[in-house]
Amino acid sequence: MPPADVDDTWSDSDDELEADVETSVDLGVPDGLVDDPAVLLDPTVSRIGGHPSFLATPHPPTSHATCPNCSQPMELLVQIWCPLNESPNDRVLFVWGCANGACQRKEGSIRAWRELRFNKKYAEKLERKLARRKQKELEAAKAAVAEAAKRSLPKSNPFALGAAPSAPNPFGLGSQIFGGSDAAPPSAESAQAAAQTEPAAQDGSSDRSGESESESDTDDDTDDALAAGMQSASLDDSPWKAAPAYPPLYLSTVAEYLPPPPKVKVPAGATVDPDDDRAPKGKDGGSQWDFEGYENSIDVDQAFERFSRRVSYEGEQCLRYEHGGTPLPYASDKIFDQLFPVPPAPPTPVTKGEFMVTPPRKRTFAPESVPPCPHCQSRRVFECQLMPNLINVLKAPAETQEGKKLTDEERRAEVLRAVRKESASRRRGMEWGTCMIFSCEKDCSAEKEEGSSWREECVLVQWDE
Repeated sequence: MPPADVDDTWSDSDDELEADVETSVDLGVPDGLVDDPAVLLDPTVSRIGGHPSFLATPHPPTSHATCPNCSQPMELLVQIWCPLNESPNDRVLFVWGCANGACQRKEGSIRAWRELRFNKKYAEKLERKLARRKQKELEAAKAAVAEAAKRSLPKSNPFALGAAPSAPNPFGLGSQIFGGSDAAPPSAESAQAAAQTEPAAQDGSSDRSGESESESDTDDDTDDALAAGMQSASLDDSPWKAAPAYPPLYLSTVAEYLPPPPKVKVPAGATVDPDDDRAPKGKDGGSQWDFEGYENSIDVDQAFERFSRRVSYEGEQCLRYEHGGTPLPYASDKIFDQLFPVPPAPPTPVTKGEFMVTPPRKRTFAPESVPPCPHCQSRRVFECQLMPNLINVLKAPAETQEGKKLTDEERRAEVLRAVRKESASRRRGMEWGTCMIFSCEKDCSAEKEEGSSWREECVLVQWDE
């Protein structure tokens, strides 16, 4: 995490420096070589490069990772363990990429697949969580109705003849001291507060491993079932084992923090940009970048400027993950225009149009611009994007035997090809700026009880100019 700028140039009367801002984005950073064979078989461990680790057998066909342009097998770029809390499916996202020079800037050179495996034990646990949540909501609703009914009753006059003896004494606290009156039924607010104090596991927001002690045996059964699936999903005697691969690296997750802006004296009459990246979180807990605006300008590529500024806070990031969030565009190109369309211009008045002050039009993210899921026709939502540093982290696989040193003749041939500017068909290396993956909002599957279900998702690539 980048340190906050603590250089306070304001006087003592100025506001205190605000704390670092944490966004809703998870950043994936490389975290060392994976050299444990057991980890390489574990689909719950996210990674960079390496061979894929599947949830179940039978394995998918290798055509899932075949480039449609050159018909050659592609290398695995990232594998992400990303189950959804409200889904009974184990879930893994695979992203493959082709590094052949001739395939760069062509559609299909980056492909993303989602594997789902129905988890029966977790489905039962999820059903119990939903039942408890529904029961709490019903109790809260009953308490609210009782409170409303109580407030709607007419109030009795304590000075009237024949007033009820149980009416409270407005002049003293005797009934409270001696316990003469029953406690009032809980209000809707108190019932709601009680519901909020329940453990996180009760509302389904915890991860798959979090559960009460009474269901610890269920967790053991779930882990055993997943381990059995991992063992059966081994790549031994599988064509995937012979596929080309980058060295496997751990992919660790860190939260994205933005440092506070430096405090600068604002001259009288000046305005402050409300769309600064360091704006605080919204009231609902989410960040205010969900619908960040982009002004139209022909002088500066504001999309690239914003991209560079956000990435500079954590330069090692290889992945940005925010399911249902907003992508961070790399540049102002046709993909940017698709995802962040230009809003319609305001109507020009019939008279005195030259005196009208027109504010700059802001672009906002339009999820409906992404093609819907071809299987269930649901809309696709942003899930994650690959960052330029991933290209630096991945090392191109050697054409010769792994670990073999090049001879003098082979080294001279490499230099000669570089001098002659080898044709794009022989050149290797990826040239994208960012790859944005959009997945089905309903996380649809083939509803298989055994084995796993596969869905190819939408990838939009912004290429490096």
